[in-house]
Amino acid sequence: MTTLEQEIEAYEAMRVDLEAKYFDKWIVMRSGEVAGAFESSEECIEFAVEKFGRGPYLIRQVGEPPVRLPASALLGTMNVRD
Repeated sequence: MTTLEQEIEAYEAMRVDLEAKYFDKWIVMRSGEVAGAFESSEECIEFAVEKFGRGPYLIRQVGEPPVRLPASALLGTMNVRD
């Protein structure tokens, strides 16, 4: 299973290419690959939760500094499958 740290490492390794292709988009990274790219954080979060449940996966706005929020802040109001 991939850990969040591994997803962050994959993002950092791909940063230049990601910024060229997805700058200012919100992406979901899962298993070291981009699983989806979206215009808004809300769309991105909804996709990630629906597709992958509680994770692990990385959600990041490409080209912006990382923001760390607890999962409960992101998932608190959503109906999440186990």
